[in-house]
Amino acid sequence: MDKGQALHSPYVSQIERFADSVKQLSNTFLLMEEKKKTFTGEEVDGMFDRVREKVCGQCEKCSWCWGDNFVHTYQMGYEILSAVDNYGTELNMETKRKLQQRCLMAPRFLREMLEAFHDARQNMMWINRIMQSREGCAIQMDTFAEMLRTTTKELEKSIFTDERMEKKLRAKLKRRGVRVLYTHFFMNKEGKCEVHVTARAMNEQCVTMRELAQEVSAAVGRKFVPEGNQFQILGREYITAVFLEGPSFHTLQGVARIGKGCSKISGDNFSLIDLPGGRQSAALSDGMGSGERACEESTLVIELLEELLEAGFPEKTAIQMINTTLVMGREEIHYSTVDMSVFDLYTGECEIIKAGASSTFIKHKDQVEHLSSTSLPIGVVHKLEIDSVTRKLSDGDFVIMVTDGVLDALPVGEQDILLETIIQGTAMINPKEMAHHVLQQVLNWTGREPEDDMTVLVVGIWEK
Repeated sequence: MDKGQALHSPYVSQIERFADSVKQLSNTFLLMEEKKKTFTGEEVDGMFDRVREKVCGQCEKCSWCWGDNFVHTYQMGYEILSAVDNYGTELNMETKRKLQQRCLMAPRFLREMLEAFHDARQNMMWINRIMQSREGCAIQMDTFAEMLRTTTKELEKSIFTDERMEKKLRAKLKRRGVRVLYTHFFMNKEGKCEVHVTARAMNEQCVTMRELAQEVSAAVGRKFVPEGNQFQILGREYITAVFLEGPSFHTLQGVARIGKGCSKISGDNFSLIDLPGGRQSAALSDGMGSGERACEESTLVIELLEELLEAGFPEKTAIQMINTTLVMGREEIHYSTVDMSVFDLYTGECEIIKAGASSTFIKHKDQVEHLSSTSLPIGVVHKLEIDSVTRKLSDGDFVIMVTDGVLDALPVGEQDILLETIIQGTAMINPKEMAHHVLQQVLNWTGREPEDDMTVLVVGIWEK
């Protein structure tokens, strides 16, 4: 099949302009004023005005302190503010002694000055919180703009026209009782074809997506399968059906888990997601702590991850956007780990992506490789460093993902090597059986109830 003529779509150009606008807005946010670290002269004057009005106005020496002795009064106030920075509200004795010598209303002067300082500091904290949120929004917009740019470039390179193939496809589907409105052809960088057909069934009949895929395969000359998560039947209404060139690999998954103290509620959550372009993702998240609160945290992360990935966001972009959302949305730190394995079912490659997650193990026949990470979990800092590494998998290989509770149950310093030994010692080829075997072996090693939530997620890959 010839790639035909590349198509420069006006919609692609519009998306590029949209990305440029979002990027400019992000830069505008970042160029605004930085976080405040000190009080301005106006804010300090405001503190002194408050003290003079509420305390000194009732004192017989007010006109002298704020008149002839103005410099010394200000100096005394600055000494108090400096002492608060160094010692907190419990000032050092020297500062208190000086104030008592110079001020007839020393206790009230000190109390009002401390309250004014506290209010100004609270105001500064709120201003910085707003600036921090604005910075988080800028990071989100910058990430989104970059994703738009990357997607647009890939889309523009992948779209092509083939009038001969389009006519052949229309004619073949018409004979099958399908009326075609539009067809679009895409070719990814690996040379795999994707066909989008907007069509409906004619003559009150229905056509299954599997049947439609067979007709598309016959017309194009390549084997196609329907993309997941779409209608299974083509009826009287126009819909857009997506067909992907059949992948070379398939996966099976299995999971075993247990809560802290054998609780039914676990702070670990996982998801298996079909991604665009013939890829699959296995994601595992460990919420901070254990029990219901940890479960809520990891559930939120997994649900957001599913939403973004299914919408087509790149994996690292999705994780960064979730991280920024969690950091901005709360005052206390509640972190969750993210551990992802993304499988390319065309090439057999697997990208391991980690944010604060535990080690991942890959079982190649009789060898086991472990991959670790030093990155932080999500929900801690605005700009997250995400670790990733890619490995080529072969027929019959397994990827074993675990949460911290599994490794922490083993002796410190020997955790990875012991888990490697357990994985290497299993001859099972069923992912679910392997996951339960690994978890049971760790529990047998400890000989006691789990002290943390424990989850083992196993994904096996085979050639078709």
